[in-house]
Amino acid sequence: MRVPNVPNSKIKLMLFSFSLEGTARIWLEKEPPRSILTWDDLISKFINQFFPPSKTTNLQNEITRFQQRFDESFSEAWYRFNDLLWACLHHGFSELHQLDTFYNALNVNDQDSLNTAVGGNFLDKMPSDCLKKIESKSKVRQSRAKAVVAKVNSSSSTPAISSDVAELKDMVKALLLDKKN
Repeated sequence: MRVPNVPNSKIKLMLFSFSLEGTARIWLEKEPPRSILTWDDLISKFINQFFPPSKTTNLQNEITRFQQRFDESFSEAWYRFNDLLWACLHHGFSELHQLDTFYNALNVNDQDSLNTAVGGNFLDKMPSDCLKKIESKSKVRQSRAKAVVAKVNSSSSTPAISSDVAELKDMVKALLLDKKN
């Protein structure tokens, strides 16, 4: 929508309230009259209200420290990484930084797969090409990229070893359940 001689920032400022609901709408209605005069005022107040600096820093740190889990497929890792980015839309990371963070968080097999898909070093390619490859690869059936966890069976062993093996199996199960939660 273009209105002659009216800046887009004014239009966005006027229409913003119609996009809100719940606590965000209540917050805006409680703001004192004429306390928000520009689009930049609105952005600043909104982010400070719903994303205080400590929350933003925590979300940015989660993005920066992202790692693919050992039992997580490429697709699952990509979707989880995107969820982190969406949780903090004002993260400030460039597309290149996001791709670098994601690539370096992957296991070696998935890094090699991306390098093969682009015919060289993944991070040497244009960000738009990298993003297309990731999106394409993430659409491949998730089960193909899942890690396989071997099951241990004991046949003839002493009772002491059998109890140790059973205890280890229980510990591994507990760890796997913790990882999934």
